[in-house]
Amino acid sequence: METVAVFGVGLIGASFGLALRKAGFTGRIIGVSSPGAIQAGLAVGAISEEAAPEAAAQTADLIYLAQPVDRILKTLATLGPLVHPECLVTDAGSTKAAIASTAGKYLPPGAFLGGHPMAGKEQRGAEAADGSLFRNRPYVLTPCGELTAKMLEFRDWLHRIGSRVVVMPADEHDRVVAFTSHLPQLLSTAMSVTLAKQGNSRFLEVFGPGLLDMTRLAMSSPEVWESILSTNKKEIISALNHFKANLEALTARLEAGAEVSDLFSAGDRFAASLREVDY
Repeated sequence: METVAVFGVGLIGASFGLALRKAGFTGRIIGVSSPGAIQAGLAVGAISEEAAPEAAAQTADLIYLAQPVDRILKTLATLGPLVHPECLVTDAGSTKAAIASTAGKYLPPGAFLGGHPMAGKEQRGAEAADGSLFRNRPYVLTPCGELTAKMLEFRDWLHRIGSRVVVMPADEHDRVVAFTSHLPQLLSTAMSVTLAKQGNSRFLEVFGPGLLDMTRLAMSSPEVWESILSTNKKEIISALNHFKANLEALTARLEAGAEVSDLFSAGDRFAASLREVDY
């Protein structure tokens, strides 16, 4: 791998470029993005040059799509005639089934490998990029078949940047992240909206770090999340319904004056198990 083209030089795309450099990659890293994002990417050293999408696609050995999901889908529809036979196209989108299906329509067999780094920040843009962003974090790969030589090379680079690689089918990925990523986002947003609607200025005076923790995700970009929600709607609704059932059960117990210690214990055990994962 000598030339990488990063489509979308924002937080994830720029962090990937910095992570490659930190891991010893000495080749070209081409940025394909808006003028402002390109300037920021060049300033932090995440990319070495810029190019138009067509020129970058024809040159790159690896195309890294770090755009919002809807943009990834549109980009995939244009790449087929542009990529050379040895090029690998991968993405960092938060849903995988729709992306894999679109890639299958427009790219040759073996040219695409779905990916999703489970990492991020509240901040946006290349200015917030971090070469250690992916270190000790899961990086999901969703191949449609056997891993090819170029896919294995990409996986090796993921290990070099410190990621914990997890391989699973695209539809399983979408079921899992509906609970572990998309549900927390929606709960954080719903909690923040609930508090805002009370119109109580005391809420801004009397709170602890727990509220900051619970509302952090509510600062995420709505533009990014709209395409995530639309491409994983069924699984997200399922996750919300499971949560709603547990919330209703808790409400019923409180109304009846019943014990809730078993729920606290079950929640504590799972929360503790998350913190025992060896990252």
